[in-house]
Amino acid sequence: MLEVKQLTGGYDGRPVVRSVSFEVEAGTMLGILGPNGSGKSTLLKMLSGLLPADSGSVSIGGRSISDYSRKAFARQVAVLPQLQADTFSHTAYETVSLGRYPHQSGLFSTWSEADERAVADAMDKMGVTKYRDTQIEFISGGERQRVFVAQALAQEAPVLLLDEPTNHLDIAHQQQLLDTVRHQATASGLTVVSVFHDINLASLYCDRLLLLDRGEIAAIGTPGEVVEEHEIESVYAARVRTGMHPEIPKPQITLLPGEEPSRDGAKPIRKDDFRVSGSFVHLDSNIPLKTVSSAVFQAGSGWFRHFVNRHVDAAYRSDDAGAEMRDWLTGRGFPLSQTVAMMTAAMTEDAVIGEYGPEDAPVVVCVTAGVGNAVDASAGSAREAHAGTINTWIIVNGHLTEEALIQGMITATEAKAKAMQTEHVLDPLTGTIATGTSTDSVLVAATQTGTRHPYAGTVTALGQAIGRGVFECTVEAVRKYRKRKADAEREGR
Repeated sequence: MLEVKQLTGGYDGRPVVRSVSFEVEAGTMLGILGPNGSGKSTLLKMLSGLLPADSGSVSIGGRSISDYSRKAFARQVAVLPQLQADTFSHTAYETVSLGRYPHQSGLFSTWSEADERAVADAMDKMGVTKYRDTQIEFISGGERQRVFVAQALAQEAPVLLLDEPTNHLDIAHQQQLLDTVRHQATASGLTVVSVFHDINLASLYCDRLLLLDRGEIAAIGTPGEVVEEHEIESVYAARVRTGMHPEIPKPQITLLPGEEPSRDGAKPIRKDDFRVSGSFVHLDSNIPLKTVSSAVFQAGSGWFRHFVNRHVDAAYRSDDAGAEMRDWLTGRGFPLSQTVAMMTAAMTEDAVIGEYGPEDAPVVVCVTAGVGNAVDASAGSAREAHAGTINTWIIVNGHLTEEALIQGMITATEAKAKAMQTEHVLDPLTGTIATGTSTDSVLVAATQTGTRHPYAGTVTALGQAIGRGVFECTVEAVRKYRKRKADAEREGR
């Protein structure tokens, strides 16, 4: 375990680090964060014994680092400094082998099988075995960094200190390096302290974070406790937005411009902007819209210019609807990164589109409906899927918060259910009023211009426009569906 108590120190009698205290347990990884000049590298130098402390203490395994001889200390602590000096020309193998120096003893030390195994393992872990006989000066900066990390791992010290270890590495090699270090900490009980510039990488890989601000601890704790929007903005003096990683429960930040970019020239979305055919409904916006949806392609949140509701045959089947939709969009020239798309067995030429709310910034609602697959969500049970889908788009000419986007989806769903009740659409399995179909999809998109809407519940003017629009458009779309079905049945007779 590494223990730091009230550590203060700097250069020429000027303290850079002030009264810093923390502990790092074996098997865990601590990331040190902070803006330039906050004292990150200075603190690491004091932990490594390269810079004496003015006051306070650093202990490893309950023993002060000042009590260790230089060689004994090197057996306890491996250090990867920020800059590496290449005074002598060595091969990659020879460079990594230097990490075994603390384990040599006597005037005529012999190279052991354990030394060879440690070097080979470290090189293999860092993916630099192929450079074994290459001179270090002929290796790229990123590959060279990995060689030096391998040197530190070959040292087999229980404490590893890293100063911005991912410098000069591309994202694949950043991942490989940090995966390896993280695995070593967990599998070998290694105590790791690393300085990071990249807050997101530190959050992903570290158990705890220490945030420095002008040499003092601004925050210390788990990534969730430290990577907090207000704290990061205050320390770094930069606009950020925090959110969770899509796969693991770790916070990530998104850097925002100093000022919100202008959306001058953005035109309001009107119902006449929708192109409707028997193949699909298409909205082409002149600016990307902030979007959240349950679409088949590009579901979730994002920024999109093209919105597609595609008609498919009632017998449509695909093992991977997302991949099939991607191919369909590509074949029709839609830019995949800018397109969100859903599909329906309902006739897209029967799409109902209406404008609601203020004339200069209306909410535009588009609904296609087929209710042959009507379902009462409160009476869910095993059933076969039949043709029919209600797809609902709500396009808001305004600025929506994340909360308003989600509330808009809730309001739309409630309004759709009310329309089903009004039209007396029944679940054929239960005989009760249906609330939708089993394959419904909903999309809310906003221009992020004009009026700011923090909420979109039914108590708000925006929510009321969404509710009325979705209800009226859904009612009309259901009636169109029923009329088309009745006409087909008459013609069939």
